[in-house]
Amino acid sequence: MQTFNHENYLSPLTWRYGSDAMRVVWSEAEKRRLLRRFWVALAEAQAEAGLVTPEQVEDLRGHQDDIDIGRAAEIEAEIRHDLMAEIRTFAEQCAVGGGIIHLGATSMDALDNADALRLQRALDLILRRLEQLLAGLVRRMEAEADTLSIAFTHIQPAEPTTVGYRLAQYAQDLWGDLLDLRRVRAEVRGKGLKGAVGTSASYTRLLAGTGWSARQLEDRVMARLGLTAFEVATQTYPRKQDLTILNALASLAAGLHKFAFDLRVLQSPPIGEWSESFGEKQVGSSAMPFKRNPIVAENVDSLARLVANLPRVAWDNAALNLLERTLDDSANRRLILPEAFLLVDEVLMRSTDLVEGLRVWSGPVARNLAAYGVFSATEKVLMEAVKAGGDRQNLHEVIREHSMAAWAAIQAGSANPLAQRLAADATITAYVAPEALAALLDATTHVGDAAERTRRLASLIRRDLP
Repeated sequence: MQTFNHENYLSPLTWRYGSDAMRVVWSEAEKRRLLRRFWVALAEAQAEAGLVTPEQVEDLRGHQDDIDIGRAAEIEAEIRHDLMAEIRTFAEQCAVGGGIIHLGATSMDALDNADALRLQRALDLILRRLEQLLAGLVRRMEAEADTLSIAFTHIQPAEPTTVGYRLAQYAQDLWGDLLDLRRVRAEVRGKGLKGAVGTSASYTRLLAGTGWSARQLEDRVMARLGLTAFEVATQTYPRKQDLTILNALASLAAGLHKFAFDLRVLQSPPIGEWSESFGEKQVGSSAMPFKRNPIVAENVDSLARLVANLPRVAWDNAALNLLERTLDDSANRRLILPEAFLLVDEVLMRSTDLVEGLRVWSGPVARNLAAYGVFSATEKVLMEAVKAGGDRQNLHEVIREHSMAAWAAIQAGSANPLAQRLAADATITAYVAPEALAALLDATTHVGDAAERTRRLASLIRRDLP
């Protein structure tokens, strides 16, 4: 029996990243339990068809959970076939029914149906975590729907927005991912019972004279497993299913990466508007005691970046799986499927922590809005001047020149002179009275319907949450 500890290499997914619940889904023990569940379901259906006896089925059912990975490993070392090793281990435990295990089946009939069951359960876990994250995000959106802040385009101050409206952008993407993942979950299929090249020839031969068809046997087995079978398959279920699932997970990771990345930018002290929670005893740096690094957001981005690259392997598996089947997908699928789910599991948990612990700092928010909002409010001045009869292109150039001069003054350490410069320019005051400029240059009234749209989206998302 192999043993593992921290004296050997262990994947960080074994103990550091992902939840115990997700690790159980992708564990060797659970895989073997699901294989045995398949073999019992197959035997039960074959008993209905008169191919095996009820006593044989009962024997298999009685030992279904007696997993012995150590014994299977001993057999595999000798015969070099992992599935046959598990079959022989199961058969050794079943004196009555051992001889009929896997009757008529090929390896992938068992393995691909077991994998489909694991994919369903793993997607269920991801969906629950995503629903929890969205519920928290919706609450924060509504709480911050009216909180004004400066927006950034090209990572430069632009026009005002609200904190809630910015959060709504992330929520909208994740809502789309939720709906997509629900669709993907509903469409997960098993291989069914189709044999070595997908024609069900072995089952057709086995059932000759029973009055049963291979299709009937497949339907009975799949009903017991709670799966729908692909209508056609080769030796495996279509590997595009894996690609579809991993693409959906990668899309989810993309939205979480953007949220975490934006948080990292906004936590930088020159902006300083948002920050992730920081524990009282938490250490930010081994060298610099003052540091408050955004380590959770950085972790989200690091793991999400890896998720983004896994669909490429699934693409190769789907595109390069020659004719009725080659085995060059088998080894990497043992890695990419559990890795994708465990990584996204961790990213969702950490993103939920980010949302729940998110700090919005009123001081820097007000400071940045005061410093840069007047520039964005010049758009109001431009519109009012044009409505009063001014030339839009000429006025745009005048305001641009004053704005550039004001930027230069700020960078030199002076106060922002933009309002005074505009009030002193006759080209502007010919259309907008100087006394009206102060109100127009108040950026807090230049946020459009951001709050209304934020609340509307929150209401729509909430309808799709449990």
